Formats: sequence, structure tokens, C-alpha cells
Amino acid sequence: MLVGWLLAAICAGCAVYCVITVIAARHYRAQRPPADAPQPPLSVLKPLAGAEDDLYPNLRSFFEQDYPAFEILFAVRQPEDPAVAVVRRLKAEFPRVPAALIVTGEPPYPNAKVWSLYHMTQTARHDILVMSDSDIRVKPDFLSTVAREFADPRVGIASCPYRAAPGRGLWSRLEAIGMNTQFLGGVLSARLLEGMKFALGPTIVARKQVLAAIGGFPRLKDYLAEDFVMGKFAAEQGFGVILSSYVIEHHIGSSSLAGNFGHRLRWVRSTRRSRPAGYVGELFTMPLPWAILLVLVWPAMWPGATILLALRAVSAWVCAGWILRDPVTGRFWYLLPFQDFLAFGFWLAGFSGNTIHWRGRRYYLRRDGTFELVSR
Repeated sequence: MLVGWLLAAICAGCAVYCVITVIAARHYRAQRPPADAPQPPLSVLKPLAGAEDDLYPNLRSFFEQDYPAFEILFAVRQPEDPAVAVVRRLKAEFPRVPAALIVTGEPPYPNAKVWSLYHMTQTARHDILVMSDSDIRVKPDFLSTVAREFADPRVGIASCPYRAAPGRGLWSRLEAIGMNTQFLGGVLSARLLEGMKFALGPTIVARKQVLAAIGGFPRLKDYLAEDFVMGKFAAEQGFGVILSSYVIEHHIGSSSLAGNFGHRLRWVRSTRRSRPAGYVGELFTMPLPWAILLVLVWPAMWPGATILLALRAVSAWVCAGWILRDPVTGRFWYLLPFQDFLAFGFWLAGFSGNTIHWRGRRYYLRRDGTFELVSR
């Protein structure tokens, strides 16, 4: 019976978390950037590595911005990178948009993305940097929205929440559903309970002086989750870190079973090292497996388990439907239980192992979240 009471306590915690998620979503929806604000010139930084799926439409969406003054900088490691042809095509199609391509060479940093961002920052002409991955797509009002948020001089870094858009295949679809429900719920809850003391990777907007104050990209070069610690370091020094009101679209592409599982394992191990206490606390973000276990151990608790599953459904709808306007979760809602069990399995797996595989290389992940190359 002790196990039953323990599971009941965990389920109660899960129920509280689901309610907090709904409250956090409402709190987030209440924020709005000022309607009228200065439109300072912006520098968009795009690190590239290969011609991945949908690269052309993703990059094109940044050339199509309805904004008076901005530049786009791209960085590749080698001039023969397939992404170069896509950049040249877009520069020819949009000659009025200032754009430049930087060849960085092979990175001496463990984190190759940080190496690219470092080079682009040295070239960027403007004080506000929009750092965005190659798999991000936005609408023409993106830059104008984030610029209005930076009208507040207290804002130093802003992260954009993202709606995951899957490629073809079941595994990509399941990952997107998880990102649009469970992951976003955790972000919104953290924002409500303790404020934004971290940043999210796909798109981050930052002032140059804030990056300089935290030590610049050389300080981030050894961290796998450079986005997380960028926001953490900025918050520790008193700079304002916010979750933007603008939702971007994150095209995660298709992958095989092995590729998808490898990516997820890298993600959970990185999260465990970046915020160990928060990682343990994620046990409350997965109600379905705990509810099933509770009923198996203590069948009389099925009414409580049913209520918990209903709360999970509401919190999932609030995140995916109300905040993100995600059509995928709404269309494939029946996959949510499968995804929840899959996420639970990866969460358990994340407690073990200290190595990750990333872009064909093997790295060792240290306790403090830094990492080093083990083998190519």
C-alpha cells in the first residue's frame, strides 16, 4: 500500500501541475507588446550547416519581413556547404535586403553553432541581434513584433516560443506533439513560478551589450545548451529575460527511428545537466504513465486517475491549441498517449549516460553542462 500512496502523491502533484499550466498559459496570453514603438535596425544571424529539408522557404521568410531596416548574416564552415547555393539564390531574389555570407572554417569550439554566432556578431552592424536557426519559419510581422518588445530598455534577451511542425513520418509527428504540449507547458509554468531565468534555442533576440556583459560567445563555447545558459547568465546579472509574445514555426523535419531516438536522448541528457533539480521535477509533467501505474497498483483510485487524465487533456489543448494554434496535435490527438509514454521512457533513460552523438561526432557531457569532443 505504501507504493500506492506514493503513486497517489505523485498523481496529485501532476494534477496541480496541469492546473498551473493552464494558469500560466492565461498569464502569458495577457502580455502584449506596445502598439507603437521605435523600429531600430536589426541584425538577423543565421548559422547554417547543409541544405536540410525546407531550407529555402525557411530562409525566404526572413527576407520577406515587413520591417524598415534589417540585415541578414549567414555563416557556414566551408564554402562548398550546400546551403551556400540557397543563400545565393535568395540574395539574387531579394537584392534590396542587405545580406552577407561568412565562411568561418572548422570550429575550435565544442559548440559549432556558438563559433558561427561569434563570427556573425563581429560583423553585425546593429545593436539588437536576432539569432535564429535554419529550421525556423516566420511571418512578415516577426521583426516588427520583437522590436516592439525591445522598446522596454529593461529587456535584454527574449526567447520565442515555437510551434513544432513535423516532417513526414510517425516519429517526427510524435516529437512535434510532445514539444507542443509537454515542453511548452514546462516553459510556461517556469515563467509563471520563477520568471524567465533561461532562454530557448531556436530563436533568441539579444542586445549586444548584454552578450558582452555575460562574457560573450567565448563564455558559451563549451556548453551544449548554450541557449539555456545565455538566458541564465543574463538573468543572474540583472538583465530582463522574457518569453516573446511571437510564436515562431520550428520545422523539425523527418528522421528515422534511430535518428529520432538519438536526438531525444541527446536532448534529455543535456536537460539533466543544464538543470538537474528541474529535470527531476519533470516527473510531475507526465500524468498519463503515473495514472496508469496508480490504477494497476490501486484499482479503487480509478476515479482520481480519470480526473487526472482529463486535466492532462485540458493542459495539452491549452498549450497546443490556445497558445500555439497547432493543427498537428488537434488532428492527431489520439497519438498523445503514445507520445506521453515515449516521453516517460526517455525521461528515465536521461538519468543514465554521459555521452551524446551530434552531427556525426561523439561528445562527453560534463556535470556542469559543458561538453568535449571524444571522437569523430
